[in-house]
Amino acid sequence: MHIHILSIVPELLDSPLNHSIMKRAKDKGLLTVTVHHLRKWAVNEYGQVDDYQYGGGAGMVMMCEPLEKAINELQQERKFDEIIYLTPDGVTLKQQTANRLSLKENLLLICGHYKGIDERIRQHYVTMEISIGDYVLSGGELAAAVLVDAIGRIIPGVLNDETSALTDSFQDQLLAPPVYTRPADYNGWKIPDILLSGDLKKIEEWRHEQALQRTKERRPDLLDE
Repeated sequence: MHIHILSIVPELLDSPLNHSIMKRAKDKGLLTVTVHHLRKWAVNEYGQVDDYQYGGGAGMVMMCEPLEKAINELQQERKFDEIIYLTPDGVTLKQQTANRLSLKENLLLICGHYKGIDERIRQHYVTMEISIGDYVLSGGELAAAVLVDAIGRIIPGVLNDETSALTDSFQDQLLAPPVYTRPADYNGWKIPDILLSGDLKKIEEWRHEQALQRTKERRPDLLDE
């Protein structure tokens, strides 16, 4: 998979994309992430990529010209399966969306800033708009990092044990069940006896029941879906 990201603050993406699971994905050659500084396509020698919004009001808007030039140039190198704009008014990111995107080969992510990007870019270039939650960030970079991580970790071969991703919360519309590790008795706090039984079938049944109960209590909306 190849993911390209357009940003005016690319430094914000250095750490989350170059450590832990994402580093492993890149080291294995399963994922490449290229961050492009939008000011490369600025409209003048001062690096301008934003301007005042028509109609007045506080806040700047990212301009059409730099974004169009950047997208067109990158599209000459490869055909993108999706051009994704990270925005608070996009569709809320869910595990099923990450699953679908992990099957793609080429993605382009646009990180908004200020008041966002000119609407005409959204109308003529963007194919998908994603939000990571009902709140506003200073820019789309952190949201892009979240999306890349959610996608990258479930690419086959990235995790040492691929079944780990399949048992994560939300994969089956349920929250994950409680988990325990050694020691079995810590300060008098004992783990459930079933986990020491060695009966894998009963353990899986217990875990499913626990996941269902936890989902009912904490996220009943998932069961409705």
